Amino acid sequence: MEMMRRRTFLSLGAGALAAPALARTSWAAADAWPNGPVQITVPFPPGSASDILSRAMGAHMSEAIRQPVIIDNRPGAGGTIGTDVVAKAKPDGQTLLMATAAHTITAVTYRKLPFDAKKDFSPAILLTTMPLLLVVHPSVKANSVKELVALAKAEPGKISFASSGVGTSHQMASELLKVMAGVDIVHVPYRGSAPAQLDLTAGRVDMMFDNIVASINQVRAGKLKPLAVSSKERSKALPDVPTMGESGYPDFDVSAWFGLMAPAGTPDAVIQKVAAVSADAVKSPDVTKLFVGDGAVVAAKPAADFQAMLDADYERWDAVARERNIQVD
Repeated sequence: MEMMRRRTFLSLGAGALAAPALARTSWAAADAWPNGPVQITVPFPPGSASDILSRAMGAHMSEAIRQPVIIDNRPGAGGTIGTDVVAKAKPDGQTLLMATAAHTITAVTYRKLPFDAKKDFSPAILLTTMPLLLVVHPSVKANSVKELVALAKAEPGKISFASSGVGTSHQMASELLKVMAGVDIVHVPYRGSAPAQLDLTAGRVDMMFDNIVASINQVRAGKLKPLAVSSKERSKALPDVPTMGESGYPDFDVSAWFGLMAPAGTPDAVIQKVAAVSADAVKSPDVTKLFVGDGAVVAAKPAADFQAMLDADYERWDAVARERNIQVD
């Protein structure tokens, strides 16, 4: 009995000693970050929205952590090339991913990926969100979503919609409309948002769900006609444009977003420090000015909220991909 009590005491003592040791390890990890230059991998080309945001934030982060912040553009394959770089990086917070909505879409539309989008990353912070804007060429005889749907039903297969590529948020938003409205509209994929918008303004395609930041200047110039925003609330940048919910589709809620992720296994203390530094950067006046005036919203939400949004996106896009049989080889 005495031996059992002694063993129990020793066991409890070991556990009591282990807890502070684990805490010290966590604190040490946080204190050690950053250990040299920090790399933000952008899985899209220079000049893209994710690249612009990364560079603007990087300058502030570098000043705060007193280390260089390097922006590493790794475009290609729908963002999966750059994403794979981070998936295989050391989990110490020195290599971060500027993730976008494409992260959740490729997870359910690509047949094969060199990484597991759900398991190989630790979300750090949701930085910004922005609604998509449903725009049509001025020649399209529809001034509302209701009129557009009626036109599509009257002439099945005639109306075309542009996207920045197969399996992108632009395509998936239109596919969601097809499911909800029961219309037959034709997908015309492009290699990027810019060429898609170019053909839309030229009248070679009829409609598109585009990032509000990318399309708002064309709307202001009268080259595109806005019908609705894809978010639950109206955009302050275009307050007279109704939401998809107001247009008859209350469950339609789609937003583009940007967030930072680290490789899975990165210590929580490092994740929290990355999030704190990033939140200060994205809230800075010059970074905010880049996006908010054109319709983006600074979110600066912590990892738990970011993860909840990711889970909802995975579920929604998986349902749409299955319904529309969308797969990328």
